[in-house]
Amino acid sequence: MVSEDRRRRAISFVLLLGVVSLFADMTYEAGRSINGPYLALLGAGSLAVGIIAGGGEFLGYLVRLPSGRLADRRRSYWPTVIIGYGINLFAVPALALSGNWPMAAALMVAERIGKGLRNPPRDVMLSAAGSAVGQGRAFGFHEAMDQVGATVGPLLVALLLALGGGYRQSYARLLVPAVIAMGVVITGRLIFPRPERFEQAGGREESERRAPRRLPGTYWLFAAAMMLVAGGFADFPLVAFHFSRAEIAAPGMIPVLYATAMAVDALSALVLGALFDRIGARTMVIGVAVALPFSPLVFAFRGTGALPAAFAGMVLWGVGMGAQESVMRAIVARVVSFGSRGQAYGLFNAVYGAAWFAGSTLLGYLYGLSIGALIAFSAIAQAAALPLLIAVSRRLGPPVPDNAVGGGA
Repeated sequence: MVSEDRRRRAISFVLLLGVVSLFADMTYEAGRSINGPYLALLGAGSLAVGIIAGGGEFLGYLVRLPSGRLADRRRSYWPTVIIGYGINLFAVPALALSGNWPMAAALMVAERIGKGLRNPPRDVMLSAAGSAVGQGRAFGFHEAMDQVGATVGPLLVALLLALGGGYRQSYARLLVPAVIAMGVVITGRLIFPRPERFEQAGGREESERRAPRRLPGTYWLFAAAMMLVAGGFADFPLVAFHFSRAEIAAPGMIPVLYATAMAVDALSALVLGALFDRIGARTMVIGVAVALPFSPLVFAFRGTGALPAAFAGMVLWGVGMGAQESVMRAIVARVVSFGSRGQAYGLFNAVYGAAWFAGSTLLGYLYGLSIGALIAFSAIAQAAALPLLIAVSRRLGPPVPDNAVGGGA
């Protein structure tokens, strides 16, 4: 059973990490919303912009593997989290000082690497708190706060630009949320120096709880399923490109569609996270199945008359993102014992990111070849994941009562 004091402290820790994510996302998502035109202003070509964006994202996922392994080996989570947040956050306002596009590119890639460094140990700490409050609720709330920041940040930058500010001024002003986020991170380190101690339910001995274990077969089955989902899930830059090229939405309407998707992402993360704590991994089956029709709604039509379909497609896209960013992490915590979660999160994110990158590249190629082929590949890849996800849900069974420690399934 979970003591009331432990539950209260775990809730406080989840709230604290949520506040960090809100201001962190406000910082770097605001920066990412103007990175492309800023690089162009500094003289970078379209190929360079594509390589910087895609390569930075890919490196950010790859670095999670050694970061996760280090977290498991050293059993020290905060140092990597603090260093990662420091790089991730302060690289953004530093862009105001970049004098040429290679310098700006280096900072943009550094921002992605910093995010990759801090994610696995942060998710391990969050999963420890989730053992006391429910993994779905913990990761769902965290993703919701994430997306609030991801929505507000770009809108603030858009307002600054509309009021006559330039790109450099916008980057510079992002120092404010960056400092707030970093201050909350350091506060968290002082208040909760050993968040792994939340993971003490279920009667396990300390040595068993902390001992690294081999990643179970269910983990690999789930990883294969989510690679299919990631490979078939169109990234928003391609969606926005289509909205513009197919004359579905005016330039000013495209950010509104994106903001709508982010709001749905936040709401669905909360709902699906709570549902996960009631019905378990079947929640991911529901999330993927609901989101599956987004590609024909988004890509199959042209002209302003297609705007209602595009809006509906972005709502479903937001549901899919909410499931991937909340329930996905909760399932990993359920499948893998605490002593191996750093490695598990790092490896999972690496293969998931590789599949996303490969899928985005293929979808971009198919877009130029045939819209029908793009829609077919997107739908087939995601549909192929459903039997694997059903198998995962059957292996895991219902949620563990009283939020006892999962793992080793």
